[in-house]
Amino acid sequence: MQSSPPLGYVRDTGTAKGRGVFATRAIAAGETVEIAPAIVLTAPWLPLPIRLRHYVFNWGNLTKGPKAIAMAMGYGSMYNHANPANLRYEGLTDGNFMRFIADRDIAAEEEMTINYNACGTTTSEADTWFKANGIQPF
Repeated sequence: MQSSPPLGYVRDTGTAKGRGVFATRAIAAGETVEIAPAIVLTAPWLPLPIRLRHYVFNWGNLTKGPKAIAMAMGYGSMYNHANPANLRYEGLTDGNFMRFIADRDIAAEEEMTINYNACGTTTSEADTWFKANGIQPF
């Protein structure tokens, strides 16, 4: 597997979310938006600095493997939360990559989002990730 550049760019959202990733062109449902290398650590999540916890993924849960966390390179850790989101993601253990895939058609200049609660899927019933981190969702 090789990394691929994202089909997006980072800019301020104009909201309390701050920066987000926006589509450079129209993206079709099912299209890979980015394949990002991941730095996988067996370190426990809780002792990480709070700021860093906002950017890492639960790699063990995502890949159904041993407990681990991952920092996605590229724009992988820059996608904001939405419920439902327009991207889903998966962990690829062969070489440690994360693939971000359009779950529906995405318009050019639309913000691309992931669901922080859903561990790879686009919808969740509750925003438990925010509550666990003491954050009020936007």
